[in-house]
Amino acid sequence: MAAKIDERRLAAWRALLASHAALVGRLGEELQDEKGLPLPWYEVLLWLGQAPEGRMRMGELADSLLLTPSGVTRLVDRMETDGLVQRQQCPSDRRGWNAVITPAGRARLRSAAPVHMRGVEQHFGRHLSDEEADLLTDVLGRVLDDVCPDTAARLCTATSKSKAKAN
Repeated sequence: MAAKIDERRLAAWRALLASHAALVGRLGEELQDEKGLPLPWYEVLLWLGQAPEGRMRMGELADSLLLTPSGVTRLVDRMETDGLVQRQQCPSDRRGWNAVITPAGRARLRSAAPVHMRGVEQHFGRHLSDEEADLLTDVLGRVLDDVCPDTAARLCTATSKSKAKAN
């Protein structure tokens, strides 16, 4: 039997889904139009750019992007062709592969970041007070931690590093 959800929480769920889809679409259009960079590519560059030594295991990258292993493989294949990332065999596990951001990938990330950050602020951030931003971060963090704790931990680490750089 399906669990019951009250109307308030169902309305919040619907608003989250619709807002996410619309926002991702808009941010993707802006990045593509202004920098010729698809949003999924930007997300790969962002995760790799924040990773130690600019590298992540392919499986870890797939988890972080909420993609299947085959989905991230296809994505990295296309980005590798453009010279933004490269794949390297993992030295500690010869069966595993790392995705590594290249200097060209770092340059592309630096170029695209202002467009993306402007869009996030314009279409999302300006609608939140500081208190609402903290509350939303907390609530969505708990949801992510419940559903995907590894990604929640990586996101928390990346956020902590970004805050440290800003200070």
